[in-house]
Amino acid sequence: MKRLTVVTLAVVLCFVGLTTLAYASDPVHWGYEGDTGPDAWGDLSSDFATCATGVEQSPIDITADAVVNPADIQFNYQPSNLTVVNNGHTIQANYDEGSSITVDGVTYNLLQLHFHERSEHTLSGQPGAMEAHFVHQNDNGELAVVGAMINVGAENQAVAPVWANMPAEAGDPIAVEGATVNADEILPADRTYYRYNGSLTTPPCSEGVTWLVMTTPIEISQDQLAAFQQIHSDNFRPVQPLNDRQFLLSADVMSAPAEMAGEMEAEMSETTPEAVTDAPATLPQSGGVTSPDLTSLLFGGAGLVILIGSLAMRRRTVTNKNN
Repeated sequence: MKRLTVVTLAVVLCFVGLTTLAYASDPVHWGYEGDTGPDAWGDLSSDFATCATGVEQSPIDITADAVVNPADIQFNYQPSNLTVVNNGHTIQANYDEGSSITVDGVTYNLLQLHFHERSEHTLSGQPGAMEAHFVHQNDNGELAVVGAMINVGAENQAVAPVWANMPAEAGDPIAVEGATVNADEILPADRTYYRYNGSLTTPPCSEGVTWLVMTTPIEISQDQLAAFQQIHSDNFRPVQPLNDRQFLLSADVMSAPAEMAGEMEAEMSETTPEAVTDAPATLPQSGGVTSPDLTSLLFGGAGLVILIGSLAMRRRTVTNKNN
């Protein structure tokens, strides 16, 4: 009887554990309005906390005095077979492998592109009708997103394959036989851009995203806008505080490590004990590189001398007081 009770308890615990796991694996529902809208994202799940507590959130308002980067992003976009998905939040086109951008010598592979209505970023407080996001990831898992504002104007043939195959309901990705999409043709001809450090614009709002927003908008027709609105409308996150961030030039980003090294060197010259400055001006070198082991010994030896001297002075002071 006792053995049966133990077995029964084990089965019950196993069932409870599996049930708990099933509930825990359910995705957290979020949206763009009401109790699950952007203002509530940070409270919906601990995984979404950054949506409320982050200090480098996206999107932002791009001010009139924002610095403009030259067209120095290397775009290596190839046409892709069209795989389109309505994920419940937007219309997304997953991209075949082999397309990428290179920014500051780092290559980011194009994963997908998707759309928001209205635009998420604003220009001097003014939104566009829509915004396209081209999401990239490098080998270290870091993200870079190219954004393109969209205004109403001429019909856009480059997005037409996506528009013609937009699923009306959320579901799995659909591979559209014989259809292709070319991200390079969707982007504007003018590739100058604004750059800043931000985040994902949807939960979990992870930060550390490099944002590259094109300065020149692209166009879609009024009919194309209306067709998208029939499936998704107002799927945008409002602009977030800029806080202490600045718009960046690629040259600023590249020079940052050198500037940091200069600041560290200046601090070292101000705080290094004088005994260290007595080290020989020329140190033995190997292969044209200063020996790190000898440098460590010199710094370590100087510190030991200072420590011994300090202890000796303290001992002498105590002896004098006792006398």
